[in-house]
Amino acid sequence: MKSFLALRPVLFKRELLLAAASNRGRSFALCTAAATTSQKRVKLSVRGYSTKKSVSVGGGGLKVEVEGGRKKRESLDNCRCASCINQDTRQRNFNTFAIPADIKPESVSSTAEGVAVKWSDGHESNYDWDFIQHYVKEDKRDRSVTQDQHYWGAEIASNPPTISYNEVMNSDQGVADLTAKIQKYGFSFISSTPSHDPDLTRQVLERIAFIRLTHYGGFYDFIPDLAMADTAYTNLALPAHTDNTYFTDPSGLQAFHLLSHTPPPGVSAETVQGGASLLVDGFNAAKVLKKEDPKAYEILTQVRLPWHASGNAGITITPDRLYPVLEVVDGELGRVRWNNDDRGVVPFGEGYTPEEWYGAARKWDEMLRRRESEYWVQLTPGRVLVFDNWRVMHGRSAFEGIRRICGAYINRDDWISRWRNTNFDRKKVLDSVIG
Repeated sequence: MKSFLALRPVLFKRELLLAAASNRGRSFALCTAAATTSQKRVKLSVRGYSTKKSVSVGGGGLKVEVEGGRKKRESLDNCRCASCINQDTRQRNFNTFAIPADIKPESVSSTAEGVAVKWSDGHESNYDWDFIQHYVKEDKRDRSVTQDQHYWGAEIASNPPTISYNEVMNSDQGVADLTAKIQKYGFSFISSTPSHDPDLTRQVLERIAFIRLTHYGGFYDFIPDLAMADTAYTNLALPAHTDNTYFTDPSGLQAFHLLSHTPPPGVSAETVQGGASLLVDGFNAAKVLKKEDPKAYEILTQVRLPWHASGNAGITITPDRLYPVLEVVDGELGRVRWNNDDRGVVPFGEGYTPEEWYGAARKWDEMLRRRESEYWVQLTPGRVLVFDNWRVMHGRSAFEGIRRICGAYINRDDWISRWRNTNFDRKKVLDSVIG
């Protein structure tokens, strides 16, 4: 039978057995008996013993001892057979809680593909070796199907991630390459995009995922006329910031396509008119902050703040709860939420005083404005910018004249789903999200 380098006994029990709740320990011995060239027979024995935990490998098989307890998991709950799981929707076909609480295995057999278990209610379950090997080592699947991220600063200007419009439009491999670049670098350009018709920009963005509707609408096409009460609709300079800090779930992607830039009367089109775009890798900035000033980093991860959008009549949007600037999940930075203009009053009672927060935020602001942190680029017609709004902050310099820009927001879950399904095989994707 297959051998495992390391075993997590509680987890092995979770996926292969549900016994009645007990205060005694349980010992599971999974060992080979007679082996043939085609199949190996195994047996599963269950007996009470002391509450210690131990793991041993020997005798041609595995012996796993675990503490008993009230929390058990049913293997039938994780059965993947056609009668248990709808093979089209990947959803369960049965009521987990209708399975008898005292169900137990009657026989276990090992094949080249995995382990087959016959249960006392007559049902038969099959678990492939990948499933077993994973759960005797780990508590859960890696849900992210991760890809290495490349942090960057101003040096990214020499070779920014880029893919062509035709590549994205003509094949799913193009979408895979685009989303992989965004996942790795936090942004990508789509070059050679037609600029005579904004609908073509909409079409290339919808190759990624659905466009998100907000109080600004869906796909946007605007000039600096304050049609919406937001500084984006002006010609003012904007510092590096996150969009949608006031949403519980800020948009995952944001896109801009400069369709035209008309100079003021009497000014030549060749004259520089401002409006350069600014990108800052928030994850890289947070990494540097943590190294240079660990306390400031800690404060920005701990102090939760109010955020709001209140400029338009009838609109007052705020998240479901207070959120910190740096959102850490399971020890890893998962999202940057930073827009000083949309921030409310710094509260007391968050473990640090407002004065301490202002000191940490001042350090953060200084870091974002460092020359080595800033990537400045002049957008031009035909070059669409798409970036991860949870990671990369954006801004711009002031400008003259009238700029026409189109673009959109895309939900985080939608674009990550597209990234997964175009870059990884279906089984790996399902394993990561289902278990």
